[in-house]
Amino acid sequence: MISFIIGVVALIVGYIIYGKISEKIFVIKPEARTPALRINDGVDFVAMDWKKALLIQLLNIAGTGPIFGAIAGALFGPAAFAWIVFGCIFAGAVHDYFVGMLSVRNDGASISEIVGKYLGKGPLYIMRVFSVVLLIFVGVVFVTTPAQVLQTMFAPDSKTFYYIVIVCIIAYYILATILPIDKLIGRIYPIFGACLFIMAIGLTVMMFVTGEIAKVPEFAFTNLRPDKGTNIMAHVFPFLFITIACGAISGFHATQSPLMARCLKNETEGRKVFYLAMILEGIIAMIWAAVTMAHFNHVGVAGAAVPTAPVVVTTASTDYMGWIGGILAVFGVVACPITSGDTAFRSARLTIADAMKYNQKPLVNRFAIAIPLFVIGTLLVLFSLQSTANFNIIWRYFSWSNQTLATIGLWAVSAYLAKTGKNYWLTLLPGAFMTVVVTSYFFAAGECLGPLVTGVTGSPAVTYTVAVAVGLAVAVVLTVLFIPLIGIQQKNTLKDEFAA
Repeated sequence: MISFIIGVVALIVGYIIYGKISEKIFVIKPEARTPALRINDGVDFVAMDWKKALLIQLLNIAGTGPIFGAIAGALFGPAAFAWIVFGCIFAGAVHDYFVGMLSVRNDGASISEIVGKYLGKGPLYIMRVFSVVLLIFVGVVFVTTPAQVLQTMFAPDSKTFYYIVIVCIIAYYILATILPIDKLIGRIYPIFGACLFIMAIGLTVMMFVTGEIAKVPEFAFTNLRPDKGTNIMAHVFPFLFITIACGAISGFHATQSPLMARCLKNETEGRKVFYLAMILEGIIAMIWAAVTMAHFNHVGVAGAAVPTAPVVVTTASTDYMGWIGGILAVFGVVACPITSGDTAFRSARLTIADAMKYNQKPLVNRFAIAIPLFVIGTLLVLFSLQSTANFNIIWRYFSWSNQTLATIGLWAVSAYLAKTGKNYWLTLLPGAFMTVVVTSYFFAAGECLGPLVTGVTGSPAVTYTVAVAVGLAVAVVLTVLFIPLIGIQQKNTLKDEFAA
């Protein structure tokens, strides 16, 4: 219980202190005219009140990651709390803030264009493809997961109900992708937001009312997974850091922040939108990790039945809050993936449009990009529906590519800070750490190179050691390659962008 309370308080204090430090290092310019004011095309560049922008940003980034990821991460025990708190404050929120503000300074540019500007043309071309692929994966995952939750809640034995929900979600995604951002997303998100906050507050209150909060184990560095001796993926490092992504740091956020960068009225609103949204998402992840530990009490119990994430969501919500409260809570959970899936496809459209310099004000131009995206997305949805194994493949590749995108984003921001004479350590340290995480995962995980490395080493234990060693080596090499930029810092050769 104490670990949970301290963690939530730490997140709030982190926003107040570290968020202010990040803002100071970036050097905001209140007098600058933001893209929302200078471009204002009535479709994607639309000036919004910062409170509405914050709500949209939160719902954009808070997919099933801080819920399903936190539920899975709870198996590791309260170490999950530590990763959510430290990852969110020192990596995730910093990542979201700087990517969002660099987009503001670069006319609302997408993450691929930002990476290309500060890391070069090679990374630009890679990121254009990489980010669009990730966004399609996100859209597919966030079609199926809310449908799973709704089916579990209302019609567990009806496949017809499941398919109808999927068709309705895809239809909504198409509208949200092509309509002006203030016509549908800006109007429906307050409803989703209300459900999300009712869910979070209700579950937290009921944990204390029922006394189950006392079942949450206190923080310890000990890995509580019962299969830690037999399963290579039961190691805390790097697997916890991939399992809980959206609640700590997520590359998907780098694709979403530019959406609100096109809607801010003033640079002073950046911290309240980008940094705060990540902190709030971290609190959501803390709540679901605590609920899983408290209500199901299977942490560290060998052979304990571990329910699926949709079952955890529906069971905990109805047990804590009754039928009516449970429905509201479940809709709060469903709102998260739906309000990320819609903007995933929207971001994919804008990323492609930015790369092609293709004007998105005409409706026909928006359809020209959106239709192929939804054809590909629908085919992947059909693939994922064939079996749980197929869905898990998409989810795992999404998880790894998600964290890899965040890592690249941190390196790009570090390059910007170095080239403009600012304190680059703020993003360089988490960037190097995440490099070790994603590289180690790639060489150890079963869906990546793990089986191949095991075949060479003949032992999962050796595979794990080799994977971590390779991750450390890659981080060191990239840091060495970064040294010339540190020299450039002293010369300050890159003029800091300023929208006059």
